[in-house]
Order: sequence, then structure tokens, then C-alpha cells
Amino acid sequence: MQRYSDCPQVLREFLIYHETIKGQSQLTISEYYLDLRMFLRFIKLMRCDMPITTRLDDINIRDIDLAFIRQIDTTDIFDFLSYLANDRVARPDERSPEQGISPAARARKLSAIKSFYKYLTVRTKQLEENPVADLEYPKLRKSLPKYLTLEQSAALLKAVSGQNEKRDYAILMLFLNCGIRRSELVGLNLTDVYEDRIRVVGKGNKERFVYFGSACRKAIDAYLQERTQKILTDNRALFGSRDGNRISVTAVHRLVKKALLKAGLDSTQFSAHKLRHTAATMMLSGGVDVKTVQEVLGHENLNTTQIYTHIENTELKIAAEANPLSKLDFSE
Repeated sequence: MQRYSDCPQVLREFLIYHETIKGQSQLTISEYYLDLRMFLRFIKLMRCDMPITTRLDDINIRDIDLAFIRQIDTTDIFDFLSYLANDRVARPDERSPEQGISPAARARKLSAIKSFYKYLTVRTKQLEENPVADLEYPKLRKSLPKYLTLEQSAALLKAVSGQNEKRDYAILMLFLNCGIRRSELVGLNLTDVYEDRIRVVGKGNKERFVYFGSACRKAIDAYLQERTQKILTDNRALFGSRDGNRISVTAVHRLVKKALLKAGLDSTQFSAHKLRHTAATMMLSGGVDVKTVQEVLGHENLNTTQIYTHIENTELKIAAEANPLSKLDFSE
């Protein structure tokens, strides 16, 4: 937790609790850290006598203690949410950045605040009052998940080329056949690959096995012939980068975008996460029941999976082979 040395002790303890006791992923911990740091900086800016030109990112919050947090009320929370909706710059690097962030982004930050106060009131009982207990989340616009069609998926696989062709092809096949997350793919080790399945460590460090079809197995085997000739800094890693390290989430994002562009697909509309949507949609269209797809994707709640049920189901088949993408093979 040395990397969180710029936050107050009470926030550090919250982050340590979620990392060591709750067993949540580093990505979740980092999101909590960034969201709650922004929240506390905003409250300090509002409460303390600071120049109007003070940048939020420059505010030191290491001196914030429980007494300060105890004074925060529902009005302060509403002020912060209003700031997010109307004044916070969504993408500061753009030429004409927009003011205000999306309802989904605001909901995530409110979720972090709710978790923080639940920890303080219920878990550790350091506070008696919870100012966010009854706050509703911003209303989110419901939309169907974007996914590639079978033809677009075929075009994507055919477009793979270059120095890391076998690696990139195997990665895309795993995304399209198994529906795993980017973080799950990055975390795969050589020992996680079995004859007809992979062992995946998902959110909350929960393990699950995900089966794949024969074409995916062939793609992995082709890559493994190349992988066994390489030495990485973390030689357990299944996928490595050109600098000899375990492949990163950012590198995976780039290689997917590169393949999308080569395939003539809109890289602003599709991503590695959309390939996960594609796998789920194809499984359901192939006849797999939603409960099975939930287990494949590693969703904790069935409601998360049911968003894909807009696809008409046919008769039930085995999950791995029911996915039409498991039959695609352009490696030769």
C-alpha cells in the first residue's frame, strides 16, 4: 500500500481491508482509491478556505481524519455529484473537452463512496451516521451490448498478421471462444492451460474453468510452440510482450484495436470487452442456457448475464462447441 501514501490513514485502512479481507482485485482497489481521493479532495476544497483557482489534483488530503469525515453530510454528497455531472472534465486531453462525466461514471464513484461509508459504519463501527445510505444511483440508460457478428468475427481473425501473429491470434480466439476479461487473460499462466479448458482467476480472486473448442486449442498449440522458445521476466506467464515481460492490459487493448482496424471494423465501437460480449451472444444464439453462460463469464449475479438474452435461443448444446466461433480456423 506504499503507492497510496498520499491518502489519509482512514482511507488506507479501507483499501487494505478490501485487498486483504475482501480479496478484491488490484483494479477494483485502484478505482476505489482514485474515486475516494477525488471525493475527499473536493470536500476539502469546499470546506477549507482555499483560493478559487486551486486545482483539485493539487489538494493534499493526508491530514484528513475521522473527525473531518464525520462532518460530511448528504448536502456535501449532492454537491460532489453535481460537480461530477456539470463541471468535471470527462476527457481533458481532447481538443474540446466536455464538462460533466457520464451517469455510469458517476454511479461508479457513488458506489465507492457507499462502500467507504459501509466500511466505517457497519464493518468497523467508527461512524454512527451514513449520509449516503439512502442515496439513489444516477439513472442509467439501458442499452443492448455491442457485439461482432459471425462474419465480422471471421474478418477479425483473418486480419491478424505481423511479428506476433500466433500470439495475437490465440488471444483473439480465447476472447471470442471463452469470453474472458482482459485482466483474466493477462493473468493466465502456462500451467493454467489444460487439454480442453483454461483455469481463470476472476474478480475477487475467484477461480473457474472455461472450456474451449478444437479450433481454439489449435491456436493455443501453435502459439505454445513459439512461447516455449522465449524467456520472460515472469516465465510463468502464458502471454508475453516484446520487451520480455508479461503482456499488459494496455498491450492487449492495442493489439485488439490494431486487428479491428485491419479488418475494416470501427475500433471506436468495438474493444476487447466487446469480444467478451460477442462470445456471450454467440453462446446464447447457439443454444446455451443463460445459467451456463453466467458460469462461463464468471458473473456473480444472473441479472448481469441476462442482458444477452435478446438473442433467440435454440436447443441446448454443450457450451464450448455450441459457440460458432469455436469452429473458425484461419491459422493455416
